[in-house]
Amino acid sequence: MVKRLLIALLLNSCFSIAFTQSKTYLLIGTYTSGKSEGIYVYNFNSSTGDNSFVSSTKIANPSYLAVSSNNKMIYAVSENADSTKFGIGGSVSAFSFNNNNGTLQLINQQFSGGKHPCYVAVDHSGKWVFAANYSSGSAALFPVNKNGGLGEIKQFIQDTGSGPNKGRQAAPHVHSAILSPNNDFLFTPDLGTDRVMIYPFDKSKGVLSAANPAFEQSIGGSGPRHLDFHPSNRFAYLIEEISGTVAAFAYHAGKLQSIQRISALPANFNGVIGSADIHVSTDGKFLYCSNRGSSNSITIFKIDTLTGKLTLVGEQSCMGKTPRNFNFDPTGNFLLVANQQSDDIVIFKINKKTGLLTDTNKRITIPNPVCIKWIH
Repeated sequence: MVKRLLIALLLNSCFSIAFTQSKTYLLIGTYTSGKSEGIYVYNFNSSTGDNSFVSSTKIANPSYLAVSSNNKMIYAVSENADSTKFGIGGSVSAFSFNNNNGTLQLINQQFSGGKHPCYVAVDHSGKWVFAANYSSGSAALFPVNKNGGLGEIKQFIQDTGSGPNKGRQAAPHVHSAILSPNNDFLFTPDLGTDRVMIYPFDKSKGVLSAANPAFEQSIGGSGPRHLDFHPSNRFAYLIEEISGTVAAFAYHAGKLQSIQRISALPANFNGVIGSADIHVSTDGKFLYCSNRGSSNSITIFKIDTLTGKLTLVGEQSCMGKTPRNFNFDPTGNFLLVANQQSDDIVIFKINKKTGLLTDTNKRITIPNPVCIKWIH
């Protein structure tokens, strides 16, 4: 009897541990110009799509977040360009994350090196953080201290040049800072110069150097924005905001070789263009793109896993207004879209065979959502 009781207690303990370890947190970055407080944390059920509020953290305009590979640290930009104690511009903040209660604790904050930082990334080792400053067209590299906080800028890179669209491309506008899957190259798409800058990254020293060639040139007036890699590490896909196109590349050791350009917009679209985000599905079979402007849609492509080329599968209304960042839940069962101007996150179920999306009719109502990340 005692032996059975001990076995039952042991099994119950193992079940409790497994349940705790499988907890999935949804992190949401926002603009705080309206009613938003900053960063929001929700519990998310990857079987049903159900969710519940956990906590919120006050911080100005955390429009992009990055989570360390050990899920213990969160880095957030404050997309500002005003005068702060650091200088004229925005900042990057470091938070520790409490997995037990889903709360963030601020460690410290550093000047981003420029105006309106719109993207932040942390390398696979957790030792280095990168920020992209949109308005001032620059990128910055930060060391991570032992406590997870940020040191002062270790390396600063200023882009130069312009593009043919005088209203949007009078100066450089670095829109993202994206590490290669092997953590050995940094790519910074520049909407203002129509270039994707390429930097070999020495992760032991924390040093970026110039590649040869130093950049991949996009079509004039296209406006490169975000880049994502295929799980095979053989292909990369670039969303271009101004032209609403996707540039597909063969990828090897920091080299991007163009293989296709295709519209990310619905067929026969003639409205206002504003493509935003791009992600390859977790299984590598499909590519998804978000379109703002007057489209308010998600475009879905099938990926030829041999050639990397794309074939249009369909378009899905985002069921809201101004879809910015979107992301797959950790299981790949759901796609969540942050609709900035309709103040909601729409949860879609993914058909893993066709790539198509079905509205679950489940929503997260939240002011000005623009970024979706996960801790699990």
